[in-house]
Amino acid sequence: MKPIIYSLFFALTLFVTAQNSSDKALIEETLNNYIDGFYKGDSLKLKAALKPRLYKFGYWKNKNTNAYEYSSQMTFDEAMAYANRVLKNNNQKGDEIIRKVEVLDSGNHIAAGKITAWWGIDFVLLSKEDGKWMIEQVIWEGPLEKSHVDK
Repeated sequence: MKPIIYSLFFALTLFVTAQNSSDKALIEETLNNYIDGFYKGDSLKLKAALKPRLYKFGYWKNKNTNAYEYSSQMTFDEAMAYANRVLKNNNQKGDEIIRKVEVLDSGNHIAAGKITAWWGIDFVLLSKEDGKWMIEQVIWEGPLEKSHVDK
């Protein structure tokens, strides 16, 4: 009886590990699509990464006062318009520009990630529906300081 229980436990462990690895790869793909959307003006990748109910806001350092100030919310439509402007104005960022994605944690339907980009750092919350991970919320801080690049 024990060998059967051990075999079932081992098989279940392999299944859960494979599922977690698959989810991690899908989350990383979503985070990279987000970066490509903003770096390259790729509206298709950005649309694939963002939920239409996106809530994105952050804090930008005022160059005059050196203090961080709240930046208003960016909606899904505004994010798409930004990507279109990048493409239209030929203002794409190359692959040599800072870009790093990390999956901080994930569950069955929710996940948290961190993006390090030329503009600063973004912490993102994702949800999975119908097997697809998409970004629900983003809070960011910029500009990126050297201490964040090495982390």
